[in-house]
Amino acid sequence: MSDSNPERKGKGTVFIKQEVCKGCSYCIDFCPSHALEFSREFNAKGYHVPVLARPEDCTGCDTCGMYCPDFAIYGVKWKDVDLKHGLA
Repeated sequence: MSDSNPERKGKGTVFIKQEVCKGCSYCIDFCPSHALEFSREFNAKGYHVPVLARPEDCTGCDTCGMYCPDFAIYGVKWKDVDLKHGLA
């Protein structure tokens, strides 16, 4: 994948384990780029989970993952995704 991929926005993205999330909002509260917000949907446990509402603002810094007490979210930079998949 290259930076010209139309599906890619911003410098990074987040991965969310919706079935693990308890909706504490730490990831949303501490996101330095304010890219996350609560989903309108509920997970199987009945919690609103975070979603990447503004992907163009995400830097992949993983601050969300550092604050998550349940390890339900983590951020990655697109360049690291490319390296992992041998595309860089």
